[in-house]
Amino acid sequence: MRYRLPALFLLVAAIWGTTFPAVRVAVAVVPPVLFAALRFDAVAILVLGYAAVRGQRVRPRRGEWAGILAGGVFLIAMHHALLFAGQQYVTSAVAAVVVATVPILTAGLSRALLPNTGLGVVGAIGLGLGFLGTAIVADPDPAALYTAETFGVLLVFAAAIAFALGTVLTQRTRTGLPVASLQGWMMLVGAPVLHGVSVSLGEPQSVEWTPAAAVAFVYLVPVAGGLGYLLYFDLLDRLGSVEINLVTYLLPVFAAIVGWLALREALAASTIVGFAVVAVGFALVKRRALARLVARGPQTSRKLDR
Repeated sequence: MRYRLPALFLLVAAIWGTTFPAVRVAVAVVPPVLFAALRFDAVAILVLGYAAVRGQRVRPRRGEWAGILAGGVFLIAMHHALLFAGQQYVTSAVAAVVVATVPILTAGLSRALLPNTGLGVVGAIGLGLGFLGTAIVADPDPAALYTAETFGVLLVFAAAIAFALGTVLTQRTRTGLPVASLQGWMMLVGAPVLHGVSVSLGEPQSVEWTPAAAVAFVYLVPVAGGLGYLLYFDLLDRLGSVEINLVTYLLPVFAAIVGWLALREALAASTIVGFAVVAVGFALVKRRALARLVARGPQTSRKLDR
């Protein structure tokens, strides 16, 4: 039992970190937005089924639809449409590092949109480091700013902003609907939006599955979508939002390792430096909560959400 929580924490990081190379394999042959839509068609059923089996309330009440709609549009549809599109142009490690700015962006947007919050000077520096780290990862060439990789980083960063905004909006409308049910309904809302965006972009709606893309889809639905979310919900209840957010900073490690082993993706020095800058930014934004977490231990961490 002493090592159970750290082991589960690492398992979630490994499962979700390896989704980046899996998505990169899939979107090389499957239209990216359509692929995201098909994924959440299936994952929504798994997550809601998990909530029902656990005996949790599945049916939303009238006042809970605002949060579901906000999460479905921003957390599921916009985030994954931009993320999957961006992963056509960047390596798995680069995408994972840019996504690691989500907790920083969430803190910044929550201070801007939620009452009675203030980022402060140190927090503002941390937010700035998040932007700086992303710029370092992009590593733009002044002579050729409009490269495919720069465009990919911008798409993934826009995906991170969409996720952060969705997190803040759902926080403002949070009700008593269990987390698994909330996530499942967000997916049920987001998947049709993704299908609509796919059609509007003119993506082909017939998919010729290659063996690699089929394996990636199977991994992303029952493993990353089913098992990954199940473990995440369990850890969220046990650890709280601050400590579970730290899993974001292990994703680039697993993404880089698997991307290198499976896809022969190179790891640029700018990616490592950018990741370090983003991690420092997160530590500054969440410095008080992290200090209390270290002082009090994980048993009280669920109370520390700032």
